Amino acid sequence: MMGGLYNKYGKTFKPNEIIFCEFEPGNDFYLIQQGKVKIAKIVKNKEKTMDILGVGDIFGEMAILEEAPRSASAIAVDNVAVLHFNRDNFVSLMTSQPALAYKLMVIFARRIYDAKRRLMILLLDDIQSKVSDVFLMLAEKEPNHKEIRNIDFPVTVDDVANWCGEPIDAVQQVINHWAKVGKLEYFNDRLVVHNLNDFRRIVQSKRKFDRD
Repeated sequence: MMGGLYNKYGKTFKPNEIIFCEFEPGNDFYLIQQGKVKIAKIVKNKEKTMDILGVGDIFGEMAILEEAPRSASAIAVDNVAVLHFNRDNFVSLMTSQPALAYKLMVIFARRIYDAKRRLMILLLDDIQSKVSDVFLMLAEKEPNHKEIRNIDFPVTVDDVANWCGEPIDAVQQVINHWAKVGKLEYFNDRLVVHNLNDFRRIVQSKRKFDRD
């Protein structure tokens, strides 16, 4: 942990403890030093897990950037230790700890994009489209992703289910079907997509249908 910073800004949470709730006001954010935190959102009257965050991840930052109510809930998965910052001490932190301030700004930019991208997945209303869009999201991290056909993702079916906000067994059925028809292969620690355009067409068709 960050020594003096933790002594000043440190805070702990027990397993399943709610750190903050969706829609409540907030003016603070957290940098994880130990443990995992679940980020969950209500979508169509159901709780969907948007992400599981670990050491080095930041959450709650939109309260600082947008001065808006919480867009999701944060719940401790296990014993969690964080650095806890609010709008007031964030300003002093930015000036007194430039290296940490730079790191936080980079994380802010990445997290804003990731949150919006994952929400796009959750707003799809069928599981095949959601799984397909997870593949597209992962591919977008690669240079020239629009030209990629065959790609190896170092993720598990559990990871895909987490990003989809869908039960693992339901996502496994979709993966099994696509493996059977030759669209992909899956292993314990990775998924190999043979033609990313197959999944791009599924998502594009679904979003076009929803707009129409």
